[in-house]
Amino acid sequence: MASAQTSPTGKPNSARSKARRRALDILFEAEQRDVSALSAMTARRIVADQVINVYTVDLVEGVTAMQESIDEYLQTYSQGWTLERMPAVDRIILRIGTWELLFNDDVPDAVAVSEAVELAKTLSTDESPQFVNGLLGRLQQVKPTLLA
Repeated sequence: MASAQTSPTGKPNSARSKARRRALDILFEAEQRDVSALSAMTARRIVADQVINVYTVDLVEGVTAMQESIDEYLQTYSQGWTLERMPAVDRIILRIGTWELLFNDDVPDAVAVSEAVELAKTLSTDESPQFVNGLLGRLQQVKPTLLA
């Protein structure tokens, strides 16, 4: 029996996958324009008359609310890479993946990691999926101590 996170074929739920991609777009745009993610999301709603999926809103609001902690975890556990040195897309993917992994109990850990890796495969460099997988895998290992 498939979980709520996967289809009967075992593939990721496409609505959630699309929501992650839209959240990435909004968070990336906000960072590039040096505006808050919430204002970037609001602008998309108003200016572009874009309907924003509830899970996209959850992701943007969650990452924004927890970004200081998320960035601290990423900085602590990424080996040889500062946040500033990471490609912007990877940094945003890692923030989304970390929020889902650590702060969203509705998403199984393995799904949070695999969805982030899929985003990296689609949107970033050839090395990015392995980097994202490794860093989120490390956070998954230490999750009990991070949230204690």
